[in-house]
Parts: sequence; structure tokens; C-alpha cells
Amino acid sequence: MPEETPVALTRRARKMYRVLHERYPYAHCELDFENPLQLLVATVLSAQTTDVRVNLVTPALFARYRTAADLAAADRAELEVMIQSTGFFRAKADALIKLGTALVERYDGEVPPRLKDLVTLPGVGRKTANVVLGNAFDIPGITVDTHFGRLVRRFGWTAEEDPVKVETAVGALIPRKDWTMLSHVVIFHGRRTCHARKPACGACPVARWCPSYGEGEIDPVKAAALLKYELAPDGS
Repeated sequence: MPEETPVALTRRARKMYRVLHERYPYAHCELDFENPLQLLVATVLSAQTTDVRVNLVTPALFARYRTAADLAAADRAELEVMIQSTGFFRAKADALIKLGTALVERYDGEVPPRLKDLVTLPGVGRKTANVVLGNAFDIPGITVDTHFGRLVRRFGWTAEEDPVKVETAVGALIPRKDWTMLSHVVIFHGRRTCHARKPACGACPVARWCPSYGEGEIDPVKAAALLKYELAPDGS
């Protein structure tokens, strides 16, 4: 099979993105939040756990700690109890208190809308920064979480393993204005169809363009039984 040219790869990647966007037109950040600080906190908490678990914890947390100053002054023991179910709660509590302090000391308590500033904050890496930029500030960003990295490698968009290199490689294929929605639809697809262990290849809308087709169940009926998602938010 001839090696794919850069132009052919770009065309294929953009076609796959368009089809995935058609499948998940409602794709969005699955963390609940009302402002940039809440999203930043929720994203820090989401490490090594599910968005569903974080969303169970954050209503009480956001009610108790409404500002960066509140987080900076938090009682560590009380904070740890509130976030314990998200796992690694001691490290996360430490990160949140330091995060609140840094925001107060450096940014007047406000979440900065720039990548270079966000990544200097305690507990905040590029993935978290891009989540916040894309969803709280409408600034395009690619969120390379485990689902995203796994899928773009399966798709043959890149062979890179390092998240920053993945972000750069994929960013060169897809227009910048689409980066945030790209992140959402790929992550939705990874959670709902293209699973790590048993991808539902026979029920995948981009199977015809995927070099990994056949790694999972190809029988349409059996593949459909593997799906873990709703076709629309209301389940219809």
C-alpha cells in the first residue's frame, strides 16, 4: 500500500472530522461549570477519574469555594473530605489550594485567558489549559487526553505518543477554528464507540477511512451492542 501523502492525510483527517461532527453535533465538555474558575477546578479534579464522578462532587464544592481567594484560604482537611471520592484527594487538595493562591497573587483572583499563563499554575498542564481556553474563553485548543491520543493514532493521523507532539501534528491537519469541537467529537467517539479494548468497528461512521478498521468487532449487530452512547442528548 503506497505511503499516504501529506495532502491525502489532511483530506482524510478533515473528512473523518466532518463525519464525526455529524454523528456528535452536540459534543461538548462533559464537566459541569458556570465560569472559568469552576472549569479549571473541575478539570484539575478530573485527573484519574471520570467526569461523571467530578460532577457529583463539584456542586457542593463550588458552593463552598466561590472564588480563588476562598480556595487559597481553604481548610485542607475539609477540602480533602469534599473531593475524596475523585481519588488522589490529598494531591488534588494541595494543587487546588496552591492554585487559588497563585491566582490571587499573580492574576487578581481571575483565571488568565492565555496558554502561557495557565500552564504556570499549580496542577495545570497543556491539556487542562486547552480545556479551559476552548470551553470557558472560546479560544481554540486541542485537548489531548487518553481518548484523543489513542484515537488519532488509530486513525493514522499521527504516530506520536507525546501529547504536545500529538497536539502539534493534529493541529496541522485541522483548521484552528475547529480545534475545540474536534477535541469534543474525538473524545465523545472514544468514550462511546472506539473503546480502548473493544472498539465497535462495525458501527463506526468513519470506518471506511480508518486504517485500524478490524481491530474491533466488525459485525454490525454485535458492534452496535458495544455502543455506549446516545444518538442525541434526549436519547432519541
